Amino acid sequence: MKQTMKQMKVSLKLLAVPLLLTLLALLVPLFPGVLYPALVMKVMCYALFALAFNLLIGYTGLVSFGHAAFLGAAGYVTGTLMLRFAASGLPVEIALLAGVLTAAGLGYLMGMLAIRRLGIYFAMITLALSQVVYFLAVQFKWTGGEDGMQGIPRGRLFGLIDLSSDSHMYYFTLGVFVFGFLLVYRIIHSPFGQILKALRDNSARATSLGYHVDRFKLLAFVLSAALAGLAGATKALVFQLVSLNDVSLETSTEVILMTLLGGMGTVWGPIIGATMVVGLQNYLATLGDLVTIVIGLIFVLCVSFFRRGVAGELLAWLKRDQPAPKAAAAESEKSDPMINLSPRSTEA
Repeated sequence: MKQTMKQMKVSLKLLAVPLLLTLLALLVPLFPGVLYPALVMKVMCYALFALAFNLLIGYTGLVSFGHAAFLGAAGYVTGTLMLRFAASGLPVEIALLAGVLTAAGLGYLMGMLAIRRLGIYFAMITLALSQVVYFLAVQFKWTGGEDGMQGIPRGRLFGLIDLSSDSHMYYFTLGVFVFGFLLVYRIIHSPFGQILKALRDNSARATSLGYHVDRFKLLAFVLSAALAGLAGATKALVFQLVSLNDVSLETSTEVILMTLLGGMGTVWGPIIGATMVVGLQNYLATLGDLVTIVIGLIFVLCVSFFRRGVAGELLAWLKRDQPAPKAAAAESEKSDPMINLSPRSTEA
């Protein structure tokens, strides 16, 4: 009984966080002098990007060095459609969907080539393929080359809501972010998410249970690419700009940094990491290139003293009153993703 009460207290603590953050996010446009809405929109776009990457590295165990390819490709497609057809009344949701589908298709092609490799070989293949996307973005005329795409119209949502208004754009971005967050949350707490954790922890054992490991990894890769594309398409509308930086290696490494700083394999970690990195880049912009050094030092300190990331250490602190090791081991054995992981049980 006491243990149940403690678990309820922890759950209430964790539930209070999203409710408070949602309330604060809704109030941001009303107090632009306190927190700049454009900065919050940038944080939400990159937080969604980090959530997509965390789905791959934190819950599937795959490290990609080419995730910026999905962010940028979706941005270019959405931007092109809005530039050419927004005046003709193209709904913005169609342009967003086209960007997401482009990122998902690109993720499928890259995944088919890389998914059969493990470890550093998988990472290097994704890096090489992302550099191909970067090269194409430089060479194609419709991307704008080094100048990028500028002046992308925001259009109208459902043909009614004018997104050229910053307040309308803010709430639209918030809605996209909440949708992406809830989707990721549902995925990792579904039977499919349990299978991904099983593949991460022991792929050989999952194979012995009858699961097609490469097929599930490919599906996770495509889902991650699609969510990254959603972040990139939204970012293109928010800033009305798509540049080569969106498909660069620097952006791919930044999302890795965000995920590790916040806490890999946690729901809130990528959001915390994205807030830290984007906030530092904004408020320390006067330092120029020294911002990279400052962020690097923070990363070193985090790795040294917060091995599980900010969110991971916070969760460990909240659960410090959990049962003794033997009882905890029994509980973890019950929740082991490898147990009761037969295809019949997950289908139920």
